Amino acid sequence: MSFQVNAPPSVVTKLVKSEMSVEGEPKKQSREDWKKMKELEEMRKAGTAPAMQDEEGKDINPHIPQYIMQAPWYFGANAPTLRHQRQQGEVTNESSMKEEWQKRGLKEGSVATKFRKGACENCGAMTHKKKDCLERPRKVGAKFTGEKIAPDEYIQVCLSHDYDGKRDRWNGTDLMEHQHKLITEFDKIEEAKRVLKEQKLDESIMHDKEDGGDNEDKYAEEMDMPGQKFETKQRITVRNLRIREDTAKYLYNLDPNSAYYDPKTRSMRENPYRMNAGSDGQDALYGGDNFVRGTGDAHDMAKQQMFAWEAFERGTDVHLQADPTKLELLHKEYSTRKEDYKQSAKDSIIDKYGGQEHLEAPPKQLLLAQTEDYVEYSRHGTVIKGMERAKVKSRYEEDIYINNHTSVWGSYWRDGQWGFRCCHAVIKESYCTGEAGKELDQMGGLIAIENGQMEEPPKSLVEEHQEKMSEKKKKKKKKEKKKKKKKHKKHHSSSGSSSDSEDEEDKLKKALQREMEHQRSADRLLAMDERKRPYNSMYDAKAPTEDELEAWKMKRQREEDPMAAFL
Repeated sequence: MSFQVNAPPSVVTKLVKSEMSVEGEPKKQSREDWKKMKELEEMRKAGTAPAMQDEEGKDINPHIPQYIMQAPWYFGANAPTLRHQRQQGEVTNESSMKEEWQKRGLKEGSVATKFRKGACENCGAMTHKKKDCLERPRKVGAKFTGEKIAPDEYIQVCLSHDYDGKRDRWNGTDLMEHQHKLITEFDKIEEAKRVLKEQKLDESIMHDKEDGGDNEDKYAEEMDMPGQKFETKQRITVRNLRIREDTAKYLYNLDPNSAYYDPKTRSMRENPYRMNAGSDGQDALYGGDNFVRGTGDAHDMAKQQMFAWEAFERGTDVHLQADPTKLELLHKEYSTRKEDYKQSAKDSIIDKYGGQEHLEAPPKQLLLAQTEDYVEYSRHGTVIKGMERAKVKSRYEEDIYINNHTSVWGSYWRDGQWGFRCCHAVIKESYCTGEAGKELDQMGGLIAIENGQMEEPPKSLVEEHQEKMSEKKKKKKKKEKKKKKKKHKKHHSSSGSSSDSEDEEDKLKKALQREMEHQRSADRLLAMDERKRPYNSMYDAKAPTEDELEAWKMKRQREEDPMAAFL
């Protein structure tokens, strides 16, 4: 989410004309700027960058969608804001909230005794004229008699209502009168229902006394069972998830860190008294839905249900709710047969192979009651030392010795070759010769020294590495000298021989072909499992030639190239 100025179309056209380049094309946002904007959005959403702030200094939620955060062009927002989403400060007409709007009828208080100038000539009221008077026309008006002056009416001022106020169907109603009417009507209906119910109850009691017996089954259908209510006339069932007299689950413990209460299903699975009650949860008033479902015969009920489903799939007509007695008998018979079969199989194995004495041995708790394992605890009860976890081994094969060797391949190094430390053999599939192989290896080195084939003893890895680095430096200097000579020759001779150029092209083609074959073999080896790759201990390492370096540069994939992923 990022803020972009949403200006009016006229302003946009002016900005486009002002930002025209020399060629007449408008400037566009670069790809780098767009990437930086997207990275900043992701950092704000992840919480690593500070959130965007509005004109009041308040943080704007980075997860708000763009269409909500962006202000319309006619709002005129030049900075990030959410003011257009809040309620606008429109001018409200206070006249619509005055009490005068509710008043109608005649004014209360004293009535005039004399005719006043400008009053109605018929009734004498000051609030209307003779042509608007609603009283019966008098034979002699109040203007001439001055008697029976009518009281004035409440006059409503001209209220300039808004759009909603003009169309409010309840505007101007007397709420107290309306409420009084509803309450009185409701009370009358409830009183009539109560009287009718008392009459029916008296009639039923008199009818029972005349019969001379208490028939309890007669009222069984009319009783309200806890948790549900069944109406026989309408044939509907009204279920209540809890009895009204019981305490609600979320009122047992008001601690916000206690058990979670799900208001949709009205369930509290964990025990709200887990910290204060005992381990079994019996001391608490309420142990949670999971505790209720997991105690008593709940497990046995679940086992019987599973047995009924499995038996029905195998062709046995049995059901938990339809015929529970049959299911119980079948389940008991199945359990006894299963135990007898296990015992007979165990006895047959012991009779054939023996081992009864191992089954009669005392438990391991008695055999291994004492131990010398050192464990150190803190005063809080946590383990400080001892009882460490076992180290996780690698998924590759470890400590596997082949061909009678006592060490693994790669534990010995000599003259740039790996071997076995137990016999100094440098061939991987060879058999171990032990100390005799070591003596032969030493004798071979001494003979080579005596014959002049080996002037020095075998060098260490550090010395060999230093020699290789020095050789590389020497080769690099030679290459630089050759390049300088070639440049010098090019300055003196303008045209080279065509035969030399053709030879260089052939060498470069061959080097390119070898590089392609090398890349194919590398891809094939990388696609294989690491445990199945062949060893490369006999590989001859040497410095690449100029043609090989040129071929590698031509074939390597450049990560900075934007079209590299499409090749």
